[in-house]
Amino acid sequence: MAQLAASSSAMKFYSPSTPIWCPGCGDFGVLASVKKALADLQIKSKDTVIVGGIGCSGSIHNDMECYGIHSLHGRLLPTAIGVKLANPNLTVIAAGGDGDGYAIGAGHFMHTLKKNPSIVYIVMQNGTYGLTKGQPSPTAKVGYEGNQDLPFDAVLTALSIPSTTFIARGFSGNQNQLTDLMKKAITHANSNRGMGFLEVLSPCVTYNDTYKEWREQVYDLNADKSYNPDNRLLAFTKASELLDQGKIPTGLIYLGKSKSLESNTSTFREHEAIAKQDIGLANNLPKYEQLLRDFR
Repeated sequence: MAQLAASSSAMKFYSPSTPIWCPGCGDFGVLASVKKALADLQIKSKDTVIVGGIGCSGSIHNDMECYGIHSLHGRLLPTAIGVKLANPNLTVIAAGGDGDGYAIGAGHFMHTLKKNPSIVYIVMQNGTYGLTKGQPSPTAKVGYEGNQDLPFDAVLTALSIPSTTFIARGFSGNQNQLTDLMKKAITHANSNRGMGFLEVLSPCVTYNDTYKEWREQVYDLNADKSYNPDNRLLAFTKASELLDQGKIPTGLIYLGKSKSLESNTSTFREHEAIAKQDIGLANNLPKYEQLLRDFR
């Protein structure tokens, strides 16, 4: 029911597994929000694909009743883009951690923001590599486990790329806000308006328990009547000011307009979904012969 795995004879269906996370892990909040968002939006399991990264958070697709792919380390975004381009009718969600997305996967993160594919990208950010026993991740604060680097801020990075169209940050400790942001990100992507980027403050209770600290620091921009998420300059300025004040901006931070990857892809415009095309030899022999001639 949940994921598909190839066997020698056929495809097998697997039921969702029990999460591997420690009791109290922020990732439980993310999982609950994804499930509720998909249910509220009435998106069927058969129409949903979740591409998981590595680490604790990267197993989230194992716990859902939908199609799931466990991608290579740092490579969940190109995998998710491939799925979306192959069948644009699917709801495609890439979900991983800050170590996966902002370290080895940082190059893909930048170029995915630039290309703006209509997928949802959820990053569970906790400042540590929890599965490998607590090393500092790219978002770790100075002093954590000897870290001397200033933390990477993905929201400011996303705001600096002109083609981004949806940037938000939630907190596992605020389920109502997180679920609302999750639904907005999915709706944005499914409307072919580009990527819904949602970073989630998701504490690791074993190695970096930041629940109390983050509860005191989060600042809901959408509760600020003077704030306008349609203004990129305002978003960048306000986020920078809040960080200087020791606050963490949350909510829908930026909502813009830019061409999605699909609208710039000729095969997407000119043909039906790749996954639904007839590639059989009988009906395509002349095309294949021409292709072979082109390579000679």
